[in-house]
Amino acid sequence: MKTVYKFVANVVKVILKLTGSKARVYEEQNLPKEGGFIIACTHTGYVDILNLGVAVCPREIHFMAKKQLFDIKGLGWLIERLNAFPVDRDNPGPSVIKIPSQLLKEGKVVGIFPSGTRNAEGTDLKQGAITIAQLAKAQIVPAAYIGASNAGDVFKRGKGYLIYGEPFYVTGKGKEGREEFTNRLEHELVALTEELEKRVAAEKK
Repeated sequence: MKTVYKFVANVVKVILKLTGSKARVYEEQNLPKEGGFIIACTHTGYVDILNLGVAVCPREIHFMAKKQLFDIKGLGWLIERLNAFPVDRDNPGPSVIKIPSQLLKEGKVVGIFPSGTRNAEGTDLKQGAITIAQLAKAQIVPAAYIGASNAGDVFKRGKGYLIYGEPFYVTGKGKEGREEFTNRLEHELVALTEELEKRVAAEKK
């Protein structure tokens, strides 16, 4: 599986470079150098997943993905070999917490893509990220991405931009702690997106 991941990552990196869509990364020093941690990144399309995976190389990200994707012939086989693990968002079970918690304890990176806006699913996913971080005692790194989001954008040479926030631990206890830090994550993602938009606008002047 590692061979497939690294091969695909290298191919994606070449394609993104050739098309000018490889993300410019800001505040890369905020990524922990070792140990397991969660990246909670805003999500606009599949290109942000590709850019995030490339940006973190040579470390590999284990992405949380909705289980329906694994039922698609060919795609399921591929994403499983790209370290994705299935989550049933409609009927979440113990595996929603168990699988990523085990990965974190093994020192691996877990990628979760909660929405950057305040919608019901986004809030659930943010709380899921916080719950996992709380139980696994792992750091969570908020991140924001703007720019190319699909194949059309890539082949139009649309650029991508990625920024990492400062990592933090979920120090709050129980349900109240999860709610407090879910709100913190929401605010961090919004603030990072706004900061990234300002930087991109300043560069274009």
